[in-house]
Amino acid sequence: MLFGTIQYLREALTVFERLRNILEQGQARFRVIEHPSEGNSHKVAEIRGTEVGQGAKAMLCKVADAPGRFVLAVLPGDERVDFAKVAAAVGARKVKLADAADAEAATGCVIGSIPPFSFDPSIRLVVDPQLLARYREVAFNAGRLDASIVLDGDDYRRLAQPLLADIRKENA
Repeated sequence: MLFGTIQYLREALTVFERLRNILEQGQARFRVIEHPSEGNSHKVAEIRGTEVGQGAKAMLCKVADAPGRFVLAVLPGDERVDFAKVAAAVGARKVKLADAADAEAATGCVIGSIPPFSFDPSIRLVVDPQLLARYREVAFNAGRLDASIVLDGDDYRRLAQPLLADIRKENA
């Protein structure tokens, strides 16, 4: 019966509400910023009053050799993802960017609003350490295009428990 109750709560709460609950229960240092709908890293950083690199760009990738498995690759908003590095980090042969329909089905969020947290065991969370090294706080759209969370970096690492790996594309 407990599992059924937990499953019901997962489905009943929005991603935003789940995030807020996790952060509050984990006594995280964070603030919520409500703003006009925006999914572009540069534009939303300006709206939030944060640096673009401070934004946690979350990109859902499909694992090519494991159907139904995903990697949520998270890196600074001013960087580009290297898919070969993402694959290597999780021991996969190849990963590719999930299309909008797969991303929404897997995360419950539209592209641009996916937070840097995984709520599903089929989604492996991989974060580039530069996101946490460059800034004291990380910022991200929180399951909605019209709400952001700015979260203490140490609290993010503690609560999200990501695999840390270099997944940034080298500048050419």
